[in-house]
Amino acid sequence: MITLKGRHWVLLWLGLFLVVAGIVATRQLKAYGLATQLGQLRDRHRTLDALRAELERDISEASSRRVLLPRAESLGLHVPTDAEEAAIVLPGSGSGSR
Repeated sequence: MITLKGRHWVLLWLGLFLVVAGIVATRQLKAYGLATQLGQLRDRHRTLDALRAELERDISEASSRRVLLPRAESLGLHVPTDAEEAAIVLPGSGSGSR
């Protein structure tokens, strides 16, 4: 059986320390990369949210009465009077149908 002397124990513990330190450094490097990627995804999410809000605002404005009336009038259409309006009731859409 081999008996380890003091310098062998020091080398063994030093080697073990270096392996553990290498593992920790690798994990930290991967975590840093993931944190960077997460930050980029959050920025992209904020940008897309802002774009969606802008598009919803554009749709709301384009479908407003202020924009649609001049377009309808330019096509020869007119706004119906109260006598020309009619309520359309779909079968099964009244109260109590469910």
